[in-house]
This record gives sequence, structure tokens and C-alpha cells, in this order.
Amino acid sequence: MIKFNKVFMAYPKGSLALKDASFHIKKSEFIFLTGHSGAGKSTVLRLIYAEHQPTSGEVRVSGYHTTGISSRETSKLRRRLGIVFQDFRLLVDRTTEENVAFALEVTGTRRGVIGPKVMRVLTQVGLAGKARSYPGQLSGGEQQRVAIARALVNDPFVLIADEPTGNLDQRAARGVFQLLQDINTNGTAVVLATHNLDLVRRANYRNIELQDGEIVFDSGNDTREDMDE
Repeated sequence: MIKFNKVFMAYPKGSLALKDASFHIKKSEFIFLTGHSGAGKSTVLRLIYAEHQPTSGEVRVSGYHTTGISSRETSKLRRRLGIVFQDFRLLVDRTTEENVAFALEVTGTRRGVIGPKVMRVLTQVGLAGKARSYPGQLSGGEQQRVAIARALVNDPFVLIADEPTGNLDQRAARGVFQLLQDINTNGTAVVLATHNLDLVRRANYRNIELQDGEIVFDSGNDTREDMDE
């Protein structure tokens, strides 16, 4: 489903953000990306959703080769991905349901379909009762749940989360993590970049650890060759 093959990523000043990274991610797998700040976690995620293209090597995401990918193909790929960030990125002048609906509107979804899909995902993340609330009326944990609902509304095959609990207190972080586990149980792959090693210790999921752009540990390494493309 997601494949990195000998991937290097150099930034304009010449520093290597990723060095010879190779791994596969299977359909419906839950993956932790761990490592200190600057280790390369966010670079891996940006390569998956084609914000960056590798300097060398190959990145394949659900049949798309991201090297040389066109803007049109990038848009098609991103419609199949759900992306969640640490800082929520909600539209402050729109309600919960409007923030989630926006993700459907920009893809040209028929108006009659939008309402039911929005309420389905808001129910899934436990926010059906906050549909008409604005971001400023929600707690940090609730705002992140809105962001997750927005990421889920297009039925992605993988949810990419970049430090989604980084701005949350411990209780809210546990709640968001439980939600991500539930989403994965329902069949969506999750790739979670995190500094929160407590989350990693609490769950028996595959952990890919990066250090200075290199993969130094992969708990699923023994199964890497037996994976779906």
C-alpha cells in the first residue's frame, strides 16, 4: 500500500532529512513513527502525501509514484488520504459541521450527500452534539476530533497523523489515541508520528524509529517483504 525504497531526501542547503529509508506499510496497519525533533518523522509523512518528492529512491502510495507526480495526480492522491496535524487547522468562522463539510465541498461532492456523511463521521468521533459549535467553543481534544472527522469524511484508505496529541493534555491525548485505535479497528490504516512514548508503550503496534534521518529500528522488519503493495 505504501512503499519506500532506498529513499533519500535532501533540503536546499544540502542537509539530508532522510537517508536510505526503506519500508512497506500494509493495508489496515497501525504504524508509529518515533524519534526526536528533526529525526525525519514529518519528512516521511510529507513524502507520503506528496508535499515533497524524494531526492532519490522511490515512494509509492496506493499505486501512485510520487517522484515527478503532477499536481493533478497529487490532488487525486490526497483525496484518498486523511491528514491530521498537531495544530488542528480548523476554520474559526465555521461550525464543526461546516469544517467537516468543507472537505467534501472542495472535492465536488453532491450537496445532498454532504449532510449525511458529515453526521456519520461526527457521530463516529463523538461530536454529533457539537455540530453547530464553533472551534472557539470547543476544548483542544474536541477540536482535534473535528480535525479527525474532517480527515475521515472522504473515506481515506490511510489516516496520516503528525503529532495529533502534541497540544493536548494527558486525558485528551488518551481519548484521541483511543479514537485512532477505533478507526484502525474499522479497517483504516493509521500512520502516527509522535513524541509521546507513553502511547507507544500502551499499544502493541509496529514502531519505526528514526534518528537523524535514518531508520534505526523497525519492530515489523521481519515482515517487510510479505506485504501488499
